[in-house]
Amino acid sequence: MKRIFISLLTFTILFSVSSPFASAEVATVDLANNAKSAILIERDTGKVLYEKNSNEKLPPASMTKIMTLLLIMEALDNGSISYSEKVRTSEHAASMGGSQIFLEPGEEMTVEEMLKGIAIGSGNDASVAMAEKVAGSEEAFVEMMNKKAEDLGLKNTLFQNPTGLPAENHYSTAYDMAIISKELLKYEDITKFTGKYEEYLRQNSDNKFWLVNTNRLVKFYPGVDGLKTGFTTEAKYCLTATAVKDDMRLISVIFGAPTPKDRNAQVTKMLDYGFSQYKTHPLYERNQEVSNVKVSKGSEKTVKLFTSEPISLLTKKGEKIDDVKKEIIVAEKINAPIKKGDEIGKLVIKKDGKVLSESPLVAGEDIDAAGWWKLFKRTVGSFTKSP
Repeated sequence: MKRIFISLLTFTILFSVSSPFASAEVATVDLANNAKSAILIERDTGKVLYEKNSNEKLPPASMTKIMTLLLIMEALDNGSISYSEKVRTSEHAASMGGSQIFLEPGEEMTVEEMLKGIAIGSGNDASVAMAEKVAGSEEAFVEMMNKKAEDLGLKNTLFQNPTGLPAENHYSTAYDMAIISKELLKYEDITKFTGKYEEYLRQNSDNKFWLVNTNRLVKFYPGVDGLKTGFTTEAKYCLTATAVKDDMRLISVIFGAPTPKDRNAQVTKMLDYGFSQYKTHPLYERNQEVSNVKVSKGSEKTVKLFTSEPISLLTKKGEKIDDVKKEIIVAEKINAPIKKGDEIGKLVIKKDGKVLSESPLVAGEDIDAAGWWKLFKRTVGSFTKSP
């Protein structure tokens, strides 16, 4: 497809008028003085509100599982697996050390149960079992992880496994981990798992297993509903946390804190700062229809455009926005076939000619290529229409 873009639609979104829109400024205060690296971003816009050494390559420990969870949620979203589907535990998956839910070789659990084991209990065995389910093997899944990181434009992340167990050349950064988390949080179901403080597995058996969330902030910080802790001797104490308050969702990442107390205290400080200083103005939800565009040689003449993520604007507290314009931009010519979820345009938010945000727009349905007979009838029809 020739990637020449033209604007198809522009209109003004009205807001109450106060002071002019102000972009987020990176905090100058030290919110993570006792960590190797850290970052705080607002989820919808991706604006960085605070950072410290956020591009330093460091071992992410079990925060690696954020990418594992992302690929699982994508597989659920595209229908290649389902929550009720059974997952069989291989000898390899059952052999994983570290944190685990003590799966036995040959044991079966549903995808939903495995997700609980990963998101709440940080199960390495469940992570590998799901990697094998999604990709066929752990090695193939790791290739998917690194391909996804590449697709997200992350240049400082490389995975060697889906668990975060120590491995040579396995690293990420606070910034990259925040972007992976931003992508994961598009799938709202994930916080039903990461936001639970405790849960039971195998409830109807003698081998009932109690899970307690390794992220204690889920219980002790209002609004926290994820995402993932991490610890190894090399990585020290790590945490990627997310919290929501008054339409704003923040993502906070800490690498290399010396103790769990330090880790939680610094994440708390970052979240407190973000919620006290900034406000999110939601514009669109994910999967919201915004327009439709013509399709060339398709079984249907048009395809619906949907948002691929929540779209918002961010201001300092007390500021409001006005005269914000939306442009829907698509390729000059869109040819069938088109698959649901294909990126076929973008939504650009502007103020006074300045781009405030850009977000991909995706096809809301499959559009097959039209057969020759349908194309023939359309051509004949266009000639026989009255002027």
